[in-house]
Amino acid sequence: MTERPSTQQTPTQQPPTSRSGELMEPSTFRDELDRLFEDFRSNFTDLFGPMTSSPWLSTMTQTPPIDVIDRGDKYEVRADMPGIPKDNINIEVTPDTIEISGNYEEQEREGKEKKNWMRHERRMNFYRGLELPEEVKPDNVNAELKDGVLTIQLPKVQPREMKTRKVQIK
Repeated sequence: MTERPSTQQTPTQQPPTSRSGELMEPSTFRDELDRLFEDFRSNFTDLFGPMTSSPWLSTMTQTPPIDVIDRGDKYEVRADMPGIPKDNINIEVTPDTIEISGNYEEQEREGKEKKNWMRHERRMNFYRGLELPEEVKPDNVNAELKDGVLTIQLPKVQPREMKTRKVQIK
C-alpha cells in the first residue's frame, strides 16, 4: 500500500490584523505588541508585586541608556549611572568597540538596622557594548563621572573633516 500525499493545506502566514480585522502596518503591530507586554507586566506586578522583589530578577543584567555624539575629532559617549560609584564601573575600549559594565549592591546594614529591612532591592549588574563607526585611540580615552552621568571621550585615529556646503534650491 502506498501512501498518498496529504491533501490538507498548510496555513499560510497572514499579515497581522487589528481586532476589527484590518491589516496593520508593521509599526502599529509593534506598538500593539508593546502595549500587550506592558499590560502583562502591569498585571503581573499587581498580582505578585514588583518584579525586582525576586532576588534572581533583581540581579539580571540591565542596559544603561547612552548617547553617542560625533564631535569631529572624537566621539563622546554619555551613559546614565545614577547612584553608582565610579569604582563599580568598568570601561574597556578597543580601536572599534567600547564596553561599559559593572555591578552595584547597596551594602547591608549591620546590627539593629538590619532587622528592620523589609526589602533589599538596590542591586544590579549592567552592561552596554557598541561598535564604533571609526577607529579610536584606546590609549587616549578619558572618562568622568559627574552627577550620575558617565562621560567618555574617545579620540579618533583619523578624524573626518566636517565640511559644510551651502546648497542652493532650484
